[in-house]
Amino acid sequence: MAIEYIGLNNIQGPLAVIEGVDNTFYEEMVSMTLSDGTKRMGRVVEISGDKAVVQMFEGTDGLSLENTSTRFTGEPMRLKLSREMLGRTLDGVGRPIDGMGDYFAEEVRDVNGSPINPVAREYPRNFIQTGISSIDCLMTLIRGQKLPIFSGDGMPHDNLAVQIARQAKVVDSDDTNGDKFAIVFAAMGVKYDVANYFRRSFEESGVLNKVVMFLNLSNDPVVERIITPRCALTAAEYLAFNYDMHVLVILTDMTSYAEALREISSSKGEIPSRKGFPGYLYSDLASLYERAGIIADANGSVTQVPILTMPNDDITHPVPDLTGYITEGQIVLGRNLNLTGVYPPVDVLPSLSRLMKDGIGEGFTREDHPELSNQLFASYSKVEDAKSLASVIGEDELSELDKKYLAFGREFDKRFLTQDAYENRSIEETLNLGWELLGMLPKSELDRVSDETLDKYYGKTEV
Repeated sequence: MAIEYIGLNNIQGPLAVIEGVDNTFYEEMVSMTLSDGTKRMGRVVEISGDKAVVQMFEGTDGLSLENTSTRFTGEPMRLKLSREMLGRTLDGVGRPIDGMGDYFAEEVRDVNGSPINPVAREYPRNFIQTGISSIDCLMTLIRGQKLPIFSGDGMPHDNLAVQIARQAKVVDSDDTNGDKFAIVFAAMGVKYDVANYFRRSFEESGVLNKVVMFLNLSNDPVVERIITPRCALTAAEYLAFNYDMHVLVILTDMTSYAEALREISSSKGEIPSRKGFPGYLYSDLASLYERAGIIADANGSVTQVPILTMPNDDITHPVPDLTGYITEGQIVLGRNLNLTGVYPPVDVLPSLSRLMKDGIGEGFTREDHPELSNQLFASYSKVEDAKSLASVIGEDELSELDKKYLAFGREFDKRFLTQDAYENRSIEETLNLGWELLGMLPKSELDRVSDETLDKYYGKTEV
């Protein structure tokens, strides 16, 4: 029999403390009834003796210490799941907000997920084509990988997220119609105009029918922001492992998520760590990122592209720093490139994908891909050396070779990195373009490519 508790012991920010509680558990959902009959939901975030600390999803405004009625539901936060979620727009806790009514629930699951036995995991292979040359060639996204995008305030990461969602596909699958590929898009702490941009972009491009959107707006409760990525990943796991779909999860902005975690931690009186973030930020982020992957004997997969903005473009900030430890690489957006009009402004040298070596080459993309990628990285690093030298002695005083590297760098930025937001390049087009640009350099400078590959591709490709 459910017991109702009348009154609260304390209210602080989004937290409410209840005394005299018996047989409750961590993450248990709570229903509170206000004096006017309004019901609000919360969840237990801390237990000490007979006291329970409850996070309120809709905030604590209007709660009374004397006559608020509290009932513990006996279960954790759960999400209704169905294939009918595809094409729907939900709020941060999974309630439809697109005006199309509710959807039929085939299953209900705990949003915190179930731990995956590491032995049951399969090593990620096979690349996902995004249609963006810099990503597909140089920091390839592998199915089952977690590859974050490090951005900054004012950078076009929202545009890039939409373009990836619009263009991404699995090219090594027999799913010619794309019915087995889906996008789960979760936005946390975004403004209304940004949320509307996401929704409108998916509708206009015709991909909304394969997208599940979770939107947590900046004026929505902070506590809801903590739940949003967990709801998104629960939906992704359901589609991947129940319907054998390849699901790409885009989470933006993880910095907003971490700041919400910091705010709640501060309200609970926890001892802060670096820059005020809780000491468990690493494990909390890992509980989200590690839900990507491929499970043995399952045909589906979950791939993650978290997007986070670096405060003051500081890559050593706790959120990007810890994210880099957990994930398998990063795509870094460069502010200087953005200021010169390059889109997408992917900064090649600090970016990498640690799993790309096992998902490219013969049988995956093309046999020359690994060598071409290594050579483009090496050549572009020499461009930076030539730029540094030119800033000291002037471009006219450079050697002929250094001038060729500068010319290569300009064309690389202009033709390889830069592409229209609706330009969807195939992997063949991207690789051919890479060889065309390397043709600007002397053959003797291409020391990362075998003679056999040079004979086959150098100076012989046209886009």
